[in-house]
Amino acid sequence: MSLTGKSSFVKIAHRGASAYEPENTLRSFRKAIEIGADMIEFDVRQTLDGQLVVIHDRRVNRTTDGTGFVSDKSLGELKELDAGMGEKIPTLEEAFELGRGRTGFVIELKENGIEEKVVKRVREFGLTDHTFIVSFKSPRLRVIKEIDPDMKTGLIVLASTNPVKLAERCGADAVAPFRWFVSKKLVERAKESGMFLFTWTVDEAERCRALVDIGVHGVVTNRPDLI
Repeated sequence: MSLTGKSSFVKIAHRGASAYEPENTLRSFRKAIEIGADMIEFDVRQTLDGQLVVIHDRRVNRTTDGTGFVSDKSLGELKELDAGMGEKIPTLEEAFELGRGRTGFVIELKENGIEEKVVKRVREFGLTDHTFIVSFKSPRLRVIKEIDPDMKTGLIVLASTNPVKLAERCGADAVAPFRWFVSKKLVERAKESGMFLFTWTVDEAERCRALVDIGVHGVVTNRPDLI
């Protein structure tokens, strides 16, 4: 999937089809692709031995049968955990291998210091044109642009009077304000800036239709089949 066109509405599966399958697992990603997601959003952290893995929280407690910090465990130790329904915590490479040629990717950086490794993996898999690297932290996005100006980045914003301006300041290609703060005026401002605007997390078809009507480019959803 190319990210250059902004005319079609993009359904972004939040941690995969996480309403139906264990979040941030290959099972969840497969389901998302099967039910029509255009892109898959997931979170990336680094293990004790420097491997990139797909998991949201700093600790494994909520999403696996283990305890402790991701950063305190090797990849081998993490792979011993059950991430739900017998699934294992995926590596970034495993997520790419599953989805390459079938979907696009929205990769959220959950910590500092992994920017160069993530960019390297995106390049190695030939996914530069099919990936957004996003974060709530604008310095991380600046680092990405310094490493590779062609890599597409997106700033996630919870609350701001001018999220487009914040995204422009860090050279982002996309802005992702929380759904409560999306308005037609904001969408128009993003379009004037040539910026891709998507919002999160939308699981109701009616709300999604309203966002489509005001010109939002895409939504992050746990239920891509309902939208």
